[in-house]
Amino acid sequence: MALCSKGQNIERTQQGWNIKTNASVYQLALTENGRLVPSFYGDKAQSSQFREQDRIRQNGPFALEEIPVRGRYADKIPTLELIFGDNTRDCELQYIGSQILNQAGREVLEIIQKDKFYPLSVTSYIRVLPEYDILEKWIVLKNTSTNKKDIILVENLQSGSIYLPSDRYYLTHHSGQWLREFQLQKTELTAGIKRLQSRDFFSFQNTPWFAISTKEGLADDKSDSPVWFGQVHYSGNWSIDLESTHSNHLQIVGGINFWDTELSLKAGESFSSPKFSVGYTSKGTDAAAQLTHDYIRNEILPEKTKEQIRPVLYNSWYATTFDVEETHQMALAKKAKELGVELFVVDDGWFKGRKTDHAGLGDWEVDKEKFPNGLNPLIKQVNELGLDFGIWVEPEMINPNSDLYRKHPDWVLHFPNREKTEWRYQLTLNLAREDVYKYLLTSMRNLLKDHNIKFIKWDRNRGLSQPGWPSAPLAMQREMRLRYMDNLYKMIDELKTEFPHVLFETCSSGGGRPDLGMLERMDQTWASDNTDPIDRLFIQYGYLSAYPANTMVCWTNKSDAHKVNFDEEFIFDVAMQGVLGIGQDITKWGETQTQTAQDKIAEYKQIRDLIQKGKVCRLKSPFEGSKVALQYTSKQADRSIVMCYNLGETTEGSTNESRQSKYIKLNNLVPTANYKIEEKIYTGDYLMNIGLLWPLRGAYTSKIIKLQKI
Repeated sequence: MALCSKGQNIERTQQGWNIKTNASVYQLALTENGRLVPSFYGDKAQSSQFREQDRIRQNGPFALEEIPVRGRYADKIPTLELIFGDNTRDCELQYIGSQILNQAGREVLEIIQKDKFYPLSVTSYIRVLPEYDILEKWIVLKNTSTNKKDIILVENLQSGSIYLPSDRYYLTHHSGQWLREFQLQKTELTAGIKRLQSRDFFSFQNTPWFAISTKEGLADDKSDSPVWFGQVHYSGNWSIDLESTHSNHLQIVGGINFWDTELSLKAGESFSSPKFSVGYTSKGTDAAAQLTHDYIRNEILPEKTKEQIRPVLYNSWYATTFDVEETHQMALAKKAKELGVELFVVDDGWFKGRKTDHAGLGDWEVDKEKFPNGLNPLIKQVNELGLDFGIWVEPEMINPNSDLYRKHPDWVLHFPNREKTEWRYQLTLNLAREDVYKYLLTSMRNLLKDHNIKFIKWDRNRGLSQPGWPSAPLAMQREMRLRYMDNLYKMIDELKTEFPHVLFETCSSGGGRPDLGMLERMDQTWASDNTDPIDRLFIQYGYLSAYPANTMVCWTNKSDAHKVNFDEEFIFDVAMQGVLGIGQDITKWGETQTQTAQDKIAEYKQIRDLIQKGKVCRLKSPFEGSKVALQYTSKQADRSIVMCYNLGETTEGSTNESRQSKYIKLNNLVPTANYKIEEKIYTGDYLMNIGLLWPLRGAYTSKIIKLQKI
């Protein structure tokens, strides 16, 4: 990072700093005794007046500091908990200095603090991304001692803390489980602590995302409402803690979940937290989602592929499961090409010994029984059809029934004198070990180097358990989770650098690893193993609260968990909300299904630039009623589509939804412009303030409405 002579978004004031985005200001005070105190975060109008922090705890006015530490008063959620060499567990920081830096064209406020006695430097960073109304926060610790005996034990380091002034706050977050991901929940934050977290590297129960508003109903804050939102950029164990005081002040802390984890920081060593991005808008949760989508698409996704339109893919898993062989795969590929598919993906079952999920994981060699001449003849034939080729891998796991395990049983996570906990007949490789890291990197590198592979589906089908590393020095054993994630990121970064034009998809039994740490390295996310269209409407609506449509992979499939017998067009219309994929055994399709698929894939290709790169507005929520609607609009507002779905119907007047207007109001259009819908002309003003008559009758029906500015 280079020194910045003068900041436009970071303003030094007499009291401290105004850190401004297009719509927000983060006010940070430097007190006379050298304490850093956040005083306001919210609407930019506050920047003209510096507000004093008025947080009150117990019987004294204990101010919340910018980096709350374990030490002095126990009146906050600490971002930093340490044990020094003499067993002192109290930290006391003093301000040393600050400067404004430039990182990739962005202003960064760097603030250096040190412990008043012990050899510890704490440098905090706030990076400003004004057009997204987002701040990125992270912290770097350094043991500044030159004495090798001086070791600082880090028991907790969070990425950042934010403070919100007194108000009545409501938290919206994701809840879920396998097959039920991204369900939206909203709750009032009363006095106490609410924790969202991962403890086993899975994020099914919660994702590392939150939104805070001052309105109670799930849809009350969609527009014209103050909303604070944020995410932890980490794929291991993470946590977001929200503490509301009796006086209704709110502290939000996010970062690595140090549960059962500690780090020995040796003399001269540094450790950096992942980023914690936070944002503010006065325009509601839809605006917060749109800002987040743009931020992820433009700033987070891998540089080489972020502008790339995601191809229509076919995945052979549901057609073949583990029974993978060249003839059947080619029959599927030929049919996929006929439908208009662009990417053909061979899923699980291609590698050595992989006839069921009981064996083979870890042995990343092509199965010679299934492919006597290797994969290249299949890949060549697929490419000759005009299709790119992709493949499934699960590098982080191992079956006990594998050559790798028989050779290296010590490579798995385990504790001595304890039975190893298999999950899906799998154990977890200890990626904290350098020999495991090198083996996996070499295996994945050789797979990509030796084959013309354009797409990797990177899976991880079990949560982390028994995080034991008995061969490591005692002081290192509880660093396993941190070192595992460092090596996982390093491995993916190496592969992306060496094979920059290969698309990577993150999968973890579906949506078990959705986070910005992974999306910094991978291009898209398999949102759920659940492909039932009803369930997918809920899953995908929730996903779009936090992540953009060009990262959301959606398949058509024969799944019908609710026994509806869906129309094929309805199935496709649901899957067209993001990155379209096909998952059925298409060799069994008749003429009607084939024609429908060809028509819908062709239609998707005409509008996917809007879906993948446009501004999405969630007009009607499945969490609020049986009507669902999403609108995708181009940046120039010259084209737009509205995707409408009926889940069911009720007697008129019998429900709140049925008593509401029959018109649906659109968004993000030019008020004075004319738009053509089929053969009719409407002004943008009319469509946004009067709307369109709801176009559907009957349960489980759908329609895609196309608008063109004229």
